[in-house]
Amino acid sequence: MRLFYFKFLALICLLTFSTVTAQEKEEFNVPDHYSKQEVTIPMRDGTKLHTTIYSPKDTSKKYPILMQRTPYSSRPYGKDQFRSKIGPNEFLMKEGNIIVYQDVRGRWMSEGHYDNMRAYIPNKKGKQFDEASDTYDTIDWLVKNVKNNNGRVGIWGISYPGFYATYSLLDAHPALKAVSPQACIGDFFFDDFHHNGAYLLSYWRATAVFGYDKDNPTKTSWYKFPELPSKDQYQFFLDAGPLSNLDKYYKEDNIFWTQLKEHPNYDEFWQKRGIIQHLKDIKPAVMVVGGLFDAEDLYGPFETYKNIEKNSSNYNTVVFGPWSHGDWSRARKRQAIGNVYFGDDISLSYQRDIETKFFNHFLKGKGDKKSGLAEARIYDTGANQWKEFTSWPPKNTSKKSFFLNANGNLSDNASTAKTDFISDPKKPVPYSEDVKMVFTPRKYMTDDQRFAARRPDVLVYETPVLTEDMTLAGEILAKLKVATTGTDADWVVKVIDVYPNDAEDHEETQKYLKMANYHMMVRSEVMRGRFRNDFSKPEPFTPNQKTDVTIKLQDVHHTFKKGHKLQIQIQSTWFPLIDLNPQTFVSNIFKANASDFTKQTHSVYGDSSVELTILNQ
Repeated sequence: MRLFYFKFLALICLLTFSTVTAQEKEEFNVPDHYSKQEVTIPMRDGTKLHTTIYSPKDTSKKYPILMQRTPYSSRPYGKDQFRSKIGPNEFLMKEGNIIVYQDVRGRWMSEGHYDNMRAYIPNKKGKQFDEASDTYDTIDWLVKNVKNNNGRVGIWGISYPGFYATYSLLDAHPALKAVSPQACIGDFFFDDFHHNGAYLLSYWRATAVFGYDKDNPTKTSWYKFPELPSKDQYQFFLDAGPLSNLDKYYKEDNIFWTQLKEHPNYDEFWQKRGIIQHLKDIKPAVMVVGGLFDAEDLYGPFETYKNIEKNSSNYNTVVFGPWSHGDWSRARKRQAIGNVYFGDDISLSYQRDIETKFFNHFLKGKGDKKSGLAEARIYDTGANQWKEFTSWPPKNTSKKSFFLNANGNLSDNASTAKTDFISDPKKPVPYSEDVKMVFTPRKYMTDDQRFAARRPDVLVYETPVLTEDMTLAGEILAKLKVATTGTDADWVVKVIDVYPNDAEDHEETQKYLKMANYHMMVRSEVMRGRFRNDFSKPEPFTPNQKTDVTIKLQDVHHTFKKGHKLQIQIQSTWFPLIDLNPQTFVSNIFKANASDFTKQTHSVYGDSSVELTILNQ
């Protein structure tokens, strides 16, 4: 179980960098260059937060403070225990910065009560607190008490620490000059645990991390992951049946599981925990970072950047690479997601030429808007090269709609015909053909979709072989016209790059596959049909009535090259990435009975379309 826990920290929380070689350790040994101290910093309500401070031993000059606030532990604990690497990357570590890690309120060695995605309180009074005030109070203490600091503070964080980085922008301390929210959670109803109202069943085991409270500061884990009697994730959840049957693994003491079950809709509970709506009049410089194939947090980074851009006049830039969750912080030579290879040293160049330059400019340099960095640096995942833009999405784009014709073509013209398929909750479409038990899914974001295209409950539409390159740069909007014989349904849209028959294999290509005719998933999304009009007010479908369902897919930057084909797949199950929709309307799917799950026939009409954002060449 402890092994499972450390694996989780390494893969999800990204508290440390990738494993370093003996030679690298010899080149830079943190204790040789840094002193470490552990302090407890009092917040305005008296709660004390455990904080670890690494200070350069060279005291001949002053340094900025780079901080990460985390719910995943600032370990190792003990003044003689050091991390092998500190800071956002090795360049910032080696050149010298004061690096600070803090356990957030209620986690690990910090006092107080933990509140998952704690709600922001505008216009706080007296001893009222939230994560913004905790950050403010921490920075205030650090600049006044840490020796040799230059009065400038930067914050970074990946995933949940990215959420805390975003939070620091609200009511920001004057000393906070640069913030980089990376893979940042924006709203738990659209990131991680939900996608457009559909519950991400594949994240179910992670509920243990966020659901159990603790009484006192602790250096050891106080929660356990459920022991599962299977190595086949698909079969385990299929055999488990309705979500209510999973209650035997998480009892009422798991607060987060209870919250998920009691709040199936986008009610006030979820709304007040979102941070996107508060990103107005931001003052510190911001660099949002994300992965174009991040299975966990795509909504958060894109919406964080766009909302700051819309509602603030600060320095605000965005970087998206061909990465899964947090890949940019690793030192991998070859960058690949699953079977798809994108290039060499992509993360290294980001760390050296982008991240380091950003923090140095605002924490050690002039700190003006002339940073030398592009407004938007986005990797083209089809052409395999970085592109720079003066805005994101780019201004030189146009919209192009493809209609889903009943003959399986993507057409310029709508038709009146429709295509039917049977959706059976007892035989759901897998999200991956790999047979394994994963903690959180990642590889599927670029997986080969041939296995799905060959199922009768997956509709396939595609263009002829392209005679010239076509680059998508921006969001994708699926405007479906559908019907069902039931009263509820999920709708899944996948955008796929079909490779030519002469495509060559990579060293990452799975042995049973060939890249020839590879169906690379470029972007995908689900809409829980009951939320088609309002995420707060679910409503049933009227059986056999033609109905509009619109699905926003997060932005892409991908060139469909000459000789490739663009394909769209439509399906209604995606298991066990998302939970099963009973296809019979019930008030709360978390409490549905086995008898509620029924086989239904769904229809997609020929005036359904997928609107793409095309980059004008």
